[in-house]
Amino acid sequence: MTAPAEGIVALPPARNRKRPFLQTDASRGFALVSPTLVYALIFLVVPILLVLANSFWTQHYLTIDRTFTLDNYRTALTDPIYRDLLLRSLWVSLLVSFFTVTLAYPIAYFISFKGGRHKGLWLFLITIPFWTSYLLRVMSWKVILGYNGVLNSILMGLGLTSEPSTALLYNTTAVVITLTHAWATFAVLPIFVSLEKIDRTLLEAATDLGDGPLRSFRRITLPLSMPGIVSAVMIVMIPTVGDYVTPQLVGGKDGVMIASAIQAQFGRAANWPLGAALSVTTMAIVTAMAALVVFSLRGMARQMR
Repeated sequence: MTAPAEGIVALPPARNRKRPFLQTDASRGFALVSPTLVYALIFLVVPILLVLANSFWTQHYLTIDRTFTLDNYRTALTDPIYRDLLLRSLWVSLLVSFFTVTLAYPIAYFISFKGGRHKGLWLFLITIPFWTSYLLRVMSWKVILGYNGVLNSILMGLGLTSEPSTALLYNTTAVVITLTHAWATFAVLPIFVSLEKIDRTLLEAATDLGDGPLRSFRRITLPLSMPGIVSAVMIVMIPTVGDYVTPQLVGGKDGVMIASAIQAQFGRAANWPLGAALSVTTMAIVTAMAALVVFSLRGMARQMR
């Protein structure tokens, strides 16, 4: 064996060489997501931290006392007004989630199993109402449910009522109806995606083994589509708790939700710490409720199999 030439440094084996930082898979992945990560930190995480910090302070007219206190959370959790508004908001979000998913599932099922080569067209058609402004759609329901609106005119024309009903608008029912329509498409899409992933041979095997349509749906289709149902519930439930526009336009005094109280604290009342405490309390309770709903739906799916 000959010795290496003088002045020439032997390189380490190729497998022991350290790859430059920007050439590793992890670093390239980090460089790819870093702009989005920075954007999310600046415009999502930082505002949440600021709201959380404000919730522990006290407002004194135009100045804020930054002494740590839990008085805002005591008010948010014990004051009957805020407690009732929060409970109403949670109840409305659960109702909207239930009705939205109940109405969206048959539509998604039809498109997935009966749509054939026209699935794309059907998905396109259900998005047409959402080409218009959200505010315009809410105002449309105000016209439909109003005292002299379309629904009252139909009921009177059919002889079901002798005079227009005042129970259709400016209450919790009007808020539920309007929000159910507003979030319908957002529930259809995740359920459709989940149904599309189901292996159709499983249904054929169930039929060969003697299962009828209802039994195969209960034991195969519904459990396997549960991820889409869970996604739809989360997509609908979480935003509806904090909806502000719909209760203002169609809810009246009986349909006011917690978002209106939060807006009032940040606006007319100029009590940012209390508004921040209401916001944080709402987020925490909604997170806990969402986790409970997810675990409940997954438990139901396991029992159906």
